This record gives sequence, C-alpha cells and structure tokens, in this order.
Amino acid sequence: MIVTVALSDYKVLPYDNLFIRVVTPDPRVSEMFNTLPAASYGISITEQSADLISYPVDGNGEIFLPYIGKINVGGKTLTRITEEVSFALKEYISDAAVSVKLVNNYVSLLGEVNRPGKYPIYKDRLTIFQALAMSGDLTDFSNREMLQVIRPTTSGNIIKEFSITDRSIMETEFFYVLPNDVIYAKPMKGRIFRMNEFPYPLILSTITTFILMFNFIK
Repeated sequence: MIVTVALSDYKVLPYDNLFIRVVTPDPRVSEMFNTLPAASYGISITEQSADLISYPVDGNGEIFLPYIGKINVGGKTLTRITEEVSFALKEYISDAAVSVKLVNNYVSLLGEVNRPGKYPIYKDRLTIFQALAMSGDLTDFSNREMLQVIRPTTSGNIIKEFSITDRSIMETEFFYVLPNDVIYAKPMKGRIFRMNEFPYPLILSTITTFILMFNFIK
C-alpha cells in the first residue's frame, strides 16, 4: 500500500511560525489581529523577519492571540488551527474570515548537492526528486545509495536512509517532503578532490619557497 503525505498533512511543531490573517468588514477590527497591514501582504517573508510578522509557536505548542489569549496549535494541521481560531473569534467577531499559513515552509538540502541551502516548498505535494532538482541535483561525488531524510515530528526526529535508485521510496511517507525536512546527501568513501578544489596555489607556493631556500643555502 502506498503511504503518502502532503503539506496539508503537516502538523505544527513548537517554534514554528504561523501567519494568521483575519478579514472582517471593519478594517480596524482586522488590524487588531493581523501582524501586517493589508497593503503589505505581498511582501517577501524572510527567516529573519518571521518573528516580527507572524505568531511564533512556543515550546508548549501555543500561540498568543490578542484579546483571545493562548491557543494550543502544537500537533495540529493548518486546517484544524484555522477552524479553532475561527471558533475562538466568534465570541468577538461574528463574520470574520480566517486564513492560517506556515511561514517556515522550506526544505533544506545539504551535503553532496550542487547548490546546498533552504528551498521553499511551493506546492502541496513536492517529491524528494523535485527537491533535489531545485538544488541542481546530486554531485558526482554523492553516494546515491545512502541519502538521508531527517524529519522533525512531535515525538522527535525521524531519519530515513534510502537509495536514490530504489523505487520503494515512492511507497513511503518520505517520498513527499514536508516543512523543516532536511535531505542530506552523503559523500562517497575515498572522495577525491575536484579539479577546482585542488590546492594548486598552496603547492606552487611551497615549491617556490623550497627553491628559494635551497638557492639561499647553496
């Protein structure tokens, strides 16, 4: 049986950041809950600015909303959180429209990939192969038999090691990446220098110094 997960299945973890937008007929009421003014929703959200424009989830899995107080969001999907925030707001606003999004929605690629770094998950079902493609694919020195996916969960980190040539990965929950996943490409044993990494300047400098010392002593 094929087991798959999607972004909509992601369960919020402590220290995530949630972007919550509340829309009401009265803009003044909306601004009490929104972390950004309506005119700024199109701006780029960076990791450094996340705390300023979003609701951080604390270590207990809770966020604090103005006038409402603490709401537990840990271990819940974004859909479930949207429903609970909407219900909590009904006591104050009867006609509010609520949307909740995850700010730290990225996958990290490390090790023997051509462009290591963090990449946004731009669709609900992003496969591990599509994620590798965003980083420019594996390098020539990658061990394609021992890739790792490190996935944080509410019960701790899970590490899945697999071969890129093994089709069985397509039948697991690791075939689709989730926010905060780390894909690590291990190097091959006995990895040789790349031509552009070989320390030619150091070697030439050493040879030159040796020749000068030899001539001086002579």
